[in-house]
Amino acid sequence: MEGEKSISPLLYSNHMLILNKSEIENLLSPKEVMKAIEKAFTLFHTDSFHMPDRMHAHQNDNTLLLMPCFTQNYFGTKLVSVNPNNPTIGKPSIYGTMVLNDGKSGEPLALLNGAALTAIRTGAVGGIGIKHISAENSSKLGVIGTGIQGFTQTIFASNVRPIEEITVFDLDYKKLNKFISKLKQSLPETHIRSAKSTEELVLKSNIIICTTSSKMPVIPNNKKLLSGKTFIGIGSYKPDMREFPDELFLLLDKVWVDTPFASKESGDLVIPLSNKILAKEQIHPISNLIVAKKKDNSETTFFKSVGMALFDVVVAEYMYQKAIQENIGTQVEL
Repeated sequence: MEGEKSISPLLYSNHMLILNKSEIENLLSPKEVMKAIEKAFTLFHTDSFHMPDRMHAHQNDNTLLLMPCFTQNYFGTKLVSVNPNNPTIGKPSIYGTMVLNDGKSGEPLALLNGAALTAIRTGAVGGIGIKHISAENSSKLGVIGTGIQGFTQTIFASNVRPIEEITVFDLDYKKLNKFISKLKQSLPETHIRSAKSTEELVLKSNIIICTTSSKMPVIPNNKKLLSGKTFIGIGSYKPDMREFPDELFLLLDKVWVDTPFASKESGDLVIPLSNKILAKEQIHPISNLIVAKKKDNSETTFFKSVGMALFDVVVAEYMYQKAIQENIGTQVEL
């Protein structure tokens, strides 16, 4: 109104970088993402970070998750909404965003598509696991589960080992065929086929990655079949979810994890621990191998990942820095 004074001189504005799904997927090479993840594991090993417990807010059937983490120069928060009834209105059940802030001033620097960030960094974590616990000449990969994680895990596995053959299994044949077509576009020189059973898949593979939400083991409970393989567990993130059978743990000297929380969050560890098939003393952080630049050369090996906010903030930091250097993304004034 006439005569009113503007408050704008009293307020400060800043610019924030927006990175969408496509930009995130193409910004960093797999090797660059794995370099960021190795940095995150080093920070974890040296306790050079602060990661509060994830926070949950509930309203009816809906949940909001907040996952903050602080490093020396940045902090970030991933916000994930879980609305289980969304499919009835034609929308995804889960949405995610990542906010990256300057660690000293608190200035918001970037807003990233959380789903794309999570998919890429989780794929890189699996790739790091394969790098440190599988034979370097492993050429046969098996993937159970054909969601986004099945895809990103396959891509990163193919970047750390000379994968020549990929065998895929999923109960949903329609999804399975689409998944194989997509993989063939990304890995045209690799022989990709489906398996009629997980037993066939394990038999034909050196490395087996599981990316399902199953509550029952998807791997056959056959000690002879499992011996001499490398297993990567990605799917189970709740105490009642389990992808791997009892017999696997009888073959293992050590179980490698990305974070100690895995022994409380994932049924793949919770259940064997409670049944005394697995001892706590057998569980070790894979950061031990990464920092020491060593490998586990045991005959049968297993790495279980449940993820942590530290991965998100470090990969977001790398993405932000490269986007600024190469003028990628959209700057908005706040």
